[in-house]
Order: sequence, then structure tokens, then C-alpha cells
Amino acid sequence: MTLKSNARGLGAVSCYVWQRRNWIIAVLLAAILPAAADTSYLSAKRKFDQIENERLRPGTRVEFSPSELNAYAVHEVPDGVRNPQLQLVSPGVATGTAMVDFAKLRRSQGAEPGWLLSTLLNGERPVSVTARIRSANGQATVDVQKVEISGMTIDGSTLDFLIQNVLMPLYPDASVGKAFDLGHRIEQVNVRPAGVIILIGR
Repeated sequence: MTLKSNARGLGAVSCYVWQRRNWIIAVLLAAILPAAADTSYLSAKRKFDQIENERLRPGTRVEFSPSELNAYAVHEVPDGVRNPQLQLVSPGVATGTAMVDFAKLRRSQGAEPGWLLSTLLNGERPVSVTARIRSANGQATVDVQKVEISGMTIDGSTLDFLIQNVLMPLYPDASVGKAFDLGHRIEQVNVRPAGVIILIGR
């Protein structure tokens, strides 16, 4: 027969062991997860460097996993963008989300944000962009399908206005809805839920 005091003691010991085990697991995860993210970033950076150096043989397929792309985005986003995440929704379609301070982003590029960014889009806001990416013969076209800022869907003429007055001033070389050269001998970019495959041409 087990005494009640002994039962309470065993329960306390069991609880202590369980909490200690969870604490150990938490410490291990805290040590492993950043290392995994760094490994994914270094892997993605190595692949991008290989593409930019143009030393890959024609016909080479370079594949980026979602974890590599997200790790690369976290390390490479400019000042004013925080917590970027990329989701490969379906073949040819991707959604990117982030917390964006448009005025801060503009200032990080050495320019004043102007009235629109400093007034209407002042402060950090959650932004989501869904786009379809088509590519062939060394060219690609990015069609923006949906934009959400602070949970509000932006489309139609308002979306065109934001592209012209927010996106283009921030990234003058961006091409939205128009074919552009991929460069670096990239023949095609295939977006799939499992990852992105870049095909190297001649």
C-alpha cells in the first residue's frame, strides 16, 4: 500500500523529471534551430554565388528548398523589412509576407520617403504579396495577383498606383507585368511547392 505522502512525493519527482527533460529539449532546440537556419542560408548563398559566377555547365539544374529561400531572405532583406517569409503556393505562384516600414526602407536607400510613404504608409505594417512567375528562353514575367497591407486587399487601379508610386521608387529596376532578362545564363526559373529550380543555359 502506498502512503498518500509517498504518492505526492513520487508525483513531485515525476513532475520535476518531466520539467527538467522539457528544459533540456528546449535548450537543444534553441541550439539546433539557429544552426539549421545558418546551414540553409550558407547553402542558398553558395548556390546563388555559383549562378552569379557563371561557371555552371549548360543544363545544370540548381534547386532551392523553401527553407533555403526563407533563410536567405532573413539574412538579405534591407533595413525596414522584418520577418520575411516565402510560401510556394502552387506551380508558378509564390506568396511573400513581411513586416515592412516603407519610410524606413526608403531612408535606408539614402532617399527621403516623400508624402505618400511618410503619411499614408507610415510605420511598420504587415504586407503580403502573391505573384505568378512565368519564365522561358532566358526571360521571366512577374504578374502581381494580390497585395495586402495591414489586412486590406489592394487591387485594380489602387494596386497600379502603389506599384508606380511605392514599388518603382524603391526598386527602379523592377519589372512588374513585363518580360525581363534573367541574366547569368539562367534559361528558366520553375517555381513549385517543393522548391524553386533554376535551369542554366548556354
